[in-house]
Amino acid sequence: MKIIDLIFLAAGLAMILTGAEFFTNGVEWLGKKLKLGEGAIGSILAAVGTALPETSIPIIAFLTGRSSETEHIGIGAILGAPFMLATLAFFVTGLAAKFYLKDSQRPELRLNHHLFRWDLQFFLAAYLLAGSAAVLPFGGSKKFIAVILVLIYAYYLYRTFTRGEKGNEHLKPLYMAVAEGEPRLGIVGGQILISLVAIIGGAKVFVQEVEELARFAGLPPLLLSLIVTPIATELPEKFNSVIWIREGKDTLAVANITGAMVFQGSLIPAIGMVLTPWEISPAGLASVFLAFCSTVVFYLISRTRGRITPAHLMLGGLFYLFYPLLLFADRFSP
Repeated sequence: MKIIDLIFLAAGLAMILTGAEFFTNGVEWLGKKLKLGEGAIGSILAAVGTALPETSIPIIAFLTGRSSETEHIGIGAILGAPFMLATLAFFVTGLAAKFYLKDSQRPELRLNHHLFRWDLQFFLAAYLLAGSAAVLPFGGSKKFIAVILVLIYAYYLYRTFTRGEKGNEHLKPLYMAVAEGEPRLGIVGGQILISLVAIIGGAKVFVQEVEELARFAGLPPLLLSLIVTPIATELPEKFNSVIWIREGKDTLAVANITGAMVFQGSLIPAIGMVLTPWEISPAGLASVFLAFCSTVVFYLISRTRGRITPAHLMLGGLFYLFYPLLLFADRFSP
């Protein structure tokens, strides 16, 4: 491990942090310019914007690869994103909330619980269909489910955009137009585009250096693929949520995660069903099951208690840790 690797690691992290700061600021202004509510801003604009780069990886693998190994890698990448969001992303957001709320008088997050449960309901319905499709014997039935998943997400978009919720009127000045009271739409879009480039570039550098650091430390490849790399690849979504938690915009912070869950649990699996036989390994099905269970827990807490605390969100970490333990137990069982 060279000093230059540590410098690149720090530079990649700085790019992600700066890009996330500029992205959250820009996407809020875009929502205001388009007269969108918090649900559309967090669950669609922010969630899809930061999820698109990583979801392009399995799609490119499907289109360019021809081997069954490539298909399995692509399917694993599709399933890995919802699992990480439903477990580790919630844990990181809860940890950030624990830190930022410790000196305040509010022990819980100020969430729009109707919006929170709305997103989780769509994810649970779509992901149950996506996971169930893997055990169906006929390819035609899987294609039919793919169409249903696309329709589910289309309906989700329609209802989220037309809910009539109010957005946040008290925004920081746009960073690229601080002197302007009301920035032009083109400048807002430019800031979002530049911030996404910074996030993508920083994430690529950071992931490469984290993998190099893990190899230098002698971590086994399985542990690297299960724990180290996923933490790095999901940094954009996590940092967006942490920034919004810091600013007291809890609904946007959580909607950034739940909206990405709906997107990556419906539309992306549908693409996988069209481009592959959609055969999921037992390890993949285990990740689907744990993501589903974690989401059910959060839904029930919100439904029965009507409140979400930082400790509640941190429960997602337990489901994340259970997965590698489950795989290692299976790997070394007689």
